[in-house]
Amino acid sequence: MRSRLLASALALTVLTTVAGCANSDTPAAPATNASGGSVASFDPTTIAKDDALAAQVPAALKSKGTLTIGSDTSYAPAEFLKDDNQTAQGYDIDFAKAIGAKLGLKVTVQTAKFPSILPGLGTKYDLGISSFTINPERLKAVNMVSYFKAGTQWAVKKGNPKGISLDDICGKTVGVQTGTVQEEPDLSDRSAKCKADGKDAISIVSLENQTDVTTRLVNGSIDAMAADSPIINYALTQTNDQLEKLGDVYDAAPQAITVKKSDTATAQLVQKTMQSLIDDGSYQKILESWNNADGAVTTSELNPAQS
Repeated sequence: MRSRLLASALALTVLTTVAGCANSDTPAAPATNASGGSVASFDPTTIAKDDALAAQVPAALKSKGTLTIGSDTSYAPAEFLKDDNQTAQGYDIDFAKAIGAKLGLKVTVQTAKFPSILPGLGTKYDLGISSFTINPERLKAVNMVSYFKAGTQWAVKKGNPKGISLDDICGKTVGVQTGTVQEEPDLSDRSAKCKADGKDAISIVSLENQTDVTTRLVNGSIDAMAADSPIINYALTQTNDQLEKLGDVYDAAPQAITVKKSDTATAQLVQKTMQSLIDDGSYQKILESWNNADGAVTTSELNPAQS
């Protein structure tokens, strides 16, 4: 799940990232920018304006007329770029457009580095929609509107030729996207236990973009990768059957749309709007169009308690 530490911890994470993306002469995995031909994005223009909800749009937002969304568009199928490397797509992008349609607002999606989105809420972005996992630390810093549920899933090369087992990952090379909960605390805790047990530590390859992690697994330069379950599902469909799942989904948790902590009016309105999309069936259609209906929830909540 895409959960990140905040403030100075964010910068530290980026500075300590294992160097670089994939080599420039390394062919990218098909998931890099692919729209995945068989995936038909939901058309948000089919969603009618809800006058009751639109009447609750805060004055400042109404005068602007546009919802500005911050999103790290490197996380297919939730948010990623079309082949033009400019146009955002994915189920999170469709949710953003659907919210705008309900509220009678235009929607602008701005591609942003993941660590910069939460600090930019209220100044650069009205909403952050980028697969943010809800956790206690983040709830202290921003408002969070739940809308989806995902867990951690692992993947290896098809046939698991290196015989990777989650029961003994010590000494293996594992790829993750920088700042995700798969990196910290999951892999860091696993690695610490390896060392405590007198075994080799896990070699954690932390890369800024999930697509680069997928590329390295396809090319065989890492032994396994861990990511959100929908991201793994999509990577499998986009790499021509070169990868397979390892083990079951675990630590499933809700994800949320984020809003500046002091902007409770917008946060409450986003929650009501998301619930409206769930109730009228638009929400389900969006997830089905991206083959991720298994992550659907029936209730959207504002700042749900998390242990």
